[in-house]
Amino acid sequence: MKKASLILLPLVLASATFIGYKSIFQLSDSAQLTSLDGDQVELSLQCYQNPNAAVVDQSGEINLLVWNVYKQNRDNWQQSLQQFSANKQLVLLQEASMTEELREWILAAKWFGSQVDAFKAFDTTAGVLNLSLSAPAKACAYTELEPWLRLPKSALYALYPLSNGQQLAVVNIHAVNFTYGTVEYQRQLDVLVAELKKHQGPVIVAGDFNSWSEERLTVMHQALKSVGLQEATYLPDHRTQFITGLPLDHVFFRGLGLEAAEAPESDASDHNPILVRFRLENQDV
Repeated sequence: MKKASLILLPLVLASATFIGYKSIFQLSDSAQLTSLDGDQVELSLQCYQNPNAAVVDQSGEINLLVWNVYKQNRDNWQQSLQQFSANKQLVLLQEASMTEELREWILAAKWFGSQVDAFKAFDTTAGVLNLSLSAPAKACAYTELEPWLRLPKSALYALYPLSNGQQLAVVNIHAVNFTYGTVEYQRQLDVLVAELKKHQGPVIVAGDFNSWSEERLTVMHQALKSVGLQEATYLPDHRTQFITGLPLDHVFFRGLGLEAAEAPESDASDHNPILVRFRLENQDV
């Protein structure tokens, strides 16, 4: 009897864990995108398209915020997000949890939102989120399953018209984290790089790359170098680092003039934000 109990105990614990996991997390069979425009919310299976998109830059300038907001777990997230997003044309957030508070803040600030629904936790969607002053011309959702946690990490590929007649391709990424090697990490980047290879024009790739090892850094740099991207230099550089001393967040670009980039300190998340100012090249195109 005692032996039977010892055999059954792990099965009971495993079953309870599985049931608890299923009751908390809901995963879609495919990548999905939610668009938020005022009080209207529209769900598409993978891609959103808008043939009447307005230009994203203002007088040839693009001010950008990149930030992992830690599911808005800190009390001062809203005040800090308001501060860092001021006078920005693009805001790329990772680990954004679409709570009622965040939805109300987006509505009040009159942003257009594009979020990848990586998964739902307690019926609240979570994933990368793009905020722009108007809708993008195109936005597509991508996910890659974490092999250990079995929860998807997300990325968003979007196109925004520019005042010089070009289109800006933007990738917002939250890279897979806990893996034995770099197979899943490489695969997630390769899918996005394949899209970028089809694009002729300026590019921004930014987000939380979870680049905590030299192997991951090598994979990241090789993948993005293959499409002609270079990394911004930050002053000051307070980007959040892993225990290895390697930064986790990055901004890469192509076909834009970099005017300034900084990573200030903040206690509103477990990541510090990155603020970048770009200027369009070839404004007479």
